Amino acid sequence: MAKVLIVDDAEFLRVRLTKILDAEGYEVFQAENGVKAVALYQESHPDVVLMDVTMPEMDGLTALKEIVHLDPKAKVVMLTALGQESVVLEAVKSGAKDFVVKPFEQDRVMNAITKLLS
Repeated sequence: MAKVLIVDDAEFLRVRLTKILDAEGYEVFQAENGVKAVALYQESHPDVVLMDVTMPEMDGLTALKEIVHLDPKAKVVMLTALGQESVVLEAVKSGAKDFVVKPFEQDRVMNAITKLLS
């Protein structure tokens, strides 16, 4: 079964995504900031990462760059708020494979994951 790492400083969002992914049969890991995300990525080698852009300690763009440096084939989907278009462009240039705008629909998240795993 595919492994997904959810990285967001908002616990309610991590819980919501975990419930969605658990129901679909994914193995889920959680991190609340970029520092923990990079460490967990190295430990668990997830198939897909869902990562928020704005977080304390290490933001999502910095964590994305570190993860892609460790694993150039990393499949990272950035979770962004409306109005962060410039951040999305930088994330794509830095190796993000997709992005999902918050608040998101469950189908949009699942489509992003499914596309990257196929």
